[in-house]
Amino acid sequence: MTVERGIRMDQVSYAVGGRTILDRFDLFLEPGVNRTILGMSGAGKTTILRLMLGLLKPDGGTISIDGVSICGMRERQLIQVRKKIAIVFQGGALFDSMTVGENVGYRLFEEGRLSEKEIERIVLEKLSFVGLEQTIDLYPAELSGGMKKRVAIARGLAAEPEYIFFDEPTTGLDPVGVYNIRHLMLRLQGEGKTTLMVTHDLETAFAVSRRFSFLHHARLAFEGTEEEMRRCDTPEIREFLTPTDRSLFRYTTNNHTETTTT
Repeated sequence: MTVERGIRMDQVSYAVGGRTILDRFDLFLEPGVNRTILGMSGAGKTTILRLMLGLLKPDGGTISIDGVSICGMRERQLIQVRKKIAIVFQGGALFDSMTVGENVGYRLFEEGRLSEKEIERIVLEKLSFVGLEQTIDLYPAELSGGMKKRVAIARGLAAEPEYIFFDEPTTGLDPVGVYNIRHLMLRLQGEGKTTLMVTHDLETAFAVSRRFSFLHHARLAFEGTEEEMRRCDTPEIREFLTPTDRSLFRYTTNNHTETTTT
């Protein structure tokens, strides 16, 4: 029997505080595919990543990683599954009290399987991949925002994950920082890594991804390529891609969109 590779969400529902975040939501992250999840602010994109990591439990539906359901797993089992996944958080999430090198090697030190010399070799290799080997003895406070995110990518790569999640990786970066992140993501994909990104940055999304999922009103409203998305006649997707005066002062929840007046 062939085991399905990839991460699958099947009819997943999730609510918090009486608010529906996901309603029978489906998503499949295929191995080797570079996918971006798009949607309005507050739509629940980051929640999807947390559910895939087992940090949140769905109210309904199933989530499986490489054919194994994680929904009923205990924390000890989830820790093993999470070794397949690395996540680059929006703010980088580095430990301020640790040097860059210690941040990158943290997971390896915690596992205790490798010698200090081998960990140092891996840390230098991953920092070199993101062009920051010279920062190994610096602290996060000494880095720019873009450099912190590149260090976070190096940290994620240190454990050789099969899947890499990016949560708004270009938020708050200047054009050079954005260019560097895009370049690194394309390099990762060139090496066969499977990436999943949530972002509002359409330019970056279309530059690095080949498949797109659009989350609207807690459900999957679109799945396909950039070309298919640009041809889609769904009003919410058209407005997301090309805002007009009708978009002014609108706010969105998973239940409705309204126009505010002053």
